[in-house]
Amino acid sequence: AIWLGTPLLFYMYVAPPMSHACSAFAAALFLWTWLRVRRTWSAAGCAALGALAALMGMVREQDVFIAAGPALDFAGTWWRAEGREVRRRLLAGALVAIPAFAVAFLPQALAYLALNGRLGPSPLVTRKMTWTAPHALGVLASPAHGFLVWTPLAVLALAGLAWLAWRPLGRDGGPEAGLGQGLERPADRRLVALAMLAMVTVQVYVAGSVESWTVAGAFGQRRFVALTAVLVVGLAVVGARVSRRTAAWPVGVAAALAVWWNLGLMVQFGTGLMDRQRLEPARNARVTFLVLPRELPSIARRYLFDRASFYAPRRDAPPAPPASPDARP
Repeated sequence: AIWLGTPLLFYMYVAPPMSHACSAFAAALFLWTWLRVRRTWSAAGCAALGALAALMGMVREQDVFIAAGPALDFAGTWWRAEGREVRRRLLAGALVAIPAFAVAFLPQALAYLALNGRLGPSPLVTRKMTWTAPHALGVLASPAHGFLVWTPLAVLALAGLAWLAWRPLGRDGGPEAGLGQGLERPADRRLVALAMLAMVTVQVYVAGSVESWTVAGAFGQRRFVALTAVLVVGLAVVGARVSRRTAAWPVGVAAALAVWWNLGLMVQFGTGLMDRQRLEPARNARVTFLVLPRELPSIARRYLFDRASFYAPRRDAPPAPPASPDARP
C-alpha cells in the first residue's frame, strides 16, 4: 500500500534519474539496521549505523537528519541503563560510530572540497535555506503543495506511530509486538515510535526551511520519499490494531482510496490532465474518481502502444501558470 500510495512509485518508474528512490532505499537500510542494533548497541552495530548515516548523506544531504531518530533512541536507552558497565559499553559504541561515519563519508568530503572548496554543499543549495522553518506548516498541509494532501495515506501511517508512542505503557504483548524482536516491551515500542516521529519531525523542519518548499513542478512532496520505511511501520501498526475489529473495513477503504488518489495523480501528472505546478484538490479529485475510471482503458492503450501521445498538448489541460521562483529544482 505504501509503495502504490506514495510518490516512491513515481520516482522508481517515471522519474528514476532523480535520487529519491535511492534515498528511500538508503534510509530503509539504515532503519532496518537500527532496529537490530538497538537490541544491544554493540560497537560493530554502532559502526554500521555510522557508516549507513554517511551513505544516506551522500545520496541526499537532507537524509542525514534521519539519524536523529536513533540518536533519540540511544539517549533514551542511556537514560534507562542501570550500572556503570552498561553505560560504558554504550559510550564505546557511540565513540565507534563517529569515526565510522567520517571514514564512510570521506569520498563525499573529497568531492565537496574539489567542487565547492569547502566541506559542505554548494552555495546554490545553502542560500535557499531559512533555518527557522517558516514553511513547516505549509509543507505538511498546504492544499496546493502539502505532503498530507498529496499523500493522504501518510495520515494513517503517522496516526499509527502516534498511537504506538502515546498508548498506555501497562500492556505487554498485543498484535503490534510482532513488528520485530526486541520490541516486546511497551517501553521499547514507545521509544522506537518516538524515534520514528522524530525522523518525520526533522524532515518537516528541513523541508520547511527551503525557500522552494513547494517543489512546484515535481510530483508530490518528493523530499519526504526518504520516510517510506517509516510510513510502512506506521501503517503496519494500524493494520495490526484493526485486523480483527469493526474498524478494519473503514480503514481498508480509506487506504484503498488513498492508493487510488496517488495512482490517479500519477496518471494526471503524466498525461497533462493536471497543473503540474500545484494541486487543485477538488478538480484533481473529480478527475481521479469520476473521469479516470472511464478513460483508463484508453490511457493504458496509449501508454503501451502510443507512448508519444503522452507528450502531445491536451486541449483540456489547465493553462500553464506564470514562472515562479518556487519552481526552481
